[in-house]
Amino acid sequence: MESKKILFISQEITPYLGETKLSRIGRYLPQGIQERGKEIRTFMPRYGSINERRNQLHEVIRLSGMNLIIDDTDHPLIIKVASIQSARMQVYFIDNDDYFQRKHTITDSSGKEFEDNDERALFFARGVIETVKKLRWAPDIVHCHGWMASLVPVYLRSIYSDDPLFHDYKIVYSVYNNEFKTQFRPTFADKLRFDGIDGESLKLVKKPDFINVSKLAIKYSDAIIMGSENINQELSKYISTLTKPVLPYQDEAHYIDAYNEFYDRILVK
Repeated sequence: MESKKILFISQEITPYLGETKLSRIGRYLPQGIQERGKEIRTFMPRYGSINERRNQLHEVIRLSGMNLIIDDTDHPLIIKVASIQSARMQVYFIDNDDYFQRKHTITDSSGKEFEDNDERALFFARGVIETVKKLRWAPDIVHCHGWMASLVPVYLRSIYSDDPLFHDYKIVYSVYNNEFKTQFRPTFADKLRFDGIDGESLKLVKKPDFINVSKLAIKYSDAIIMGSENINQELSKYISTLTKPVLPYQDEAHYIDAYNEFYDRILVK
């Protein structure tokens, strides 16, 4: 039987960024799933704080060179890759000078969130999907971690819904308590509309704060995982009203097996 393919799209992965709950899952979950016999691909943003030389990132020329239009402006898509030798695992990085060449990840040096985090999330989502298309690698499960990956389900289930590569797969969204505090700009829904996202769904992000952006991601996903022990109460309540499969929070000692079984369960549905 052919191995199932799992695509991991993570906001953070250690050792490229400091250790957090999210970055540890981004690092160890793909390895654990690969060790359990599945095929994996892993993506994250190429933040400017990542030391390319120390982490041995290099550009993948055959995958780079495409332009993505965000809000009517062209932005070149650059793809880099690095290996975590001990895990026999490659990590692909989505890069662009306008969005990711700055020395901080989500906030500036004073802790103020970047005004263009909305467009950075848009670019990251579309960059991952376009790169997976170029790789001609059809995933059975797309697992998104963190709000920076929240637009992947939205794009996959709308403008990429007719793409032959993405035809028989499930989207899993992990909800964490890594909230952004400053809501996205008022033009966020217009940027999604410009890309062809359905107007009905955009009512959800009239007020584009963390809760509503997360609800949009959850709406377009097939299954939900509680990635943090305590998540936002309003989101928790929203998830409880849905009929989608939900995996409750799992501690670090047991989560890999639990996630692996959850993948298998939703794939037979």
